[in-house]
Amino acid sequence: MDTTVKPLYGHQEDAKRGYNPTKPGRPSHAYHTSFIASLRIVLDVEVQAGNQTASSYAQPELWELLDGLPEPSRPAFLRGDCAWGTERAMDGAEQRHIPYLFKLKQTANVKKLIDKLFGKTEWVDAGQQWQGLESELRMSGWTSKRRVGILRRSLRQEDAAAAEKKRKAGKQLILDLPETTHQGVRYEYAVLVTSLRDEVRTIAQLYRDRGDSENNFDELKNQWGWSGFTTQDRNRCQLMARLTA
Repeated sequence: MDTTVKPLYGHQEDAKRGYNPTKPGRPSHAYHTSFIASLRIVLDVEVQAGNQTASSYAQPELWELLDGLPEPSRPAFLRGDCAWGTERAMDGAEQRHIPYLFKLKQTANVKKLIDKLFGKTEWVDAGQQWQGLESELRMSGWTSKRRVGILRRSLRQEDAAAAEKKRKAGKQLILDLPETTHQGVRYEYAVLVTSLRDEVRTIAQLYRDRGDSENNFDELKNQWGWSGFTTQDRNRCQLMARLTA
């Protein structure tokens, strides 16, 4: 599952200002989309107001879709970025006994866990130069402890130097992953929460595979005109978004 932002230019229904990384302040629609990732098949597209990009707005339709599927046809697991690493999303999946794999936002509690574990010696190979470590975490607002996988990768010297230069200049880091330094080595890291029982290396690869699904959004928007068709009412925008997908 993922959300893409479609900037709007005109007087469309539900054209609202919200999270818009490419055109800040521009009214938009939010396309909440569910893919069968490996098959490159779109299950559903929900077009909502531009200020409704949070996963909580996508979940009612997602749960309705999954509840309508016979159990053998349900997905092997649900995968989403940090927008989906919330109690509501995890609880919804757990109620339906569907495994999940989500990324966590870098909150204060997540950073405390990372600081506590960085000096451990139990880090294992997680593939593609990443190291991984399994732990448990209970965030404020969570109803229970959940399994998490902490991933880290040392930055090349030139990458670290470029990141430091941008930091001193007050600009955004060149890498979109948070960083920390341990024993003089700078690492980028990510924290995943999951109900899957696979080893850390498998969990890491399953999340990296999500990048292939991101290519679908690029193709839909830039090759199939997903962002090019707009009408004044949202229902017809949604109809065309689904037909294109």
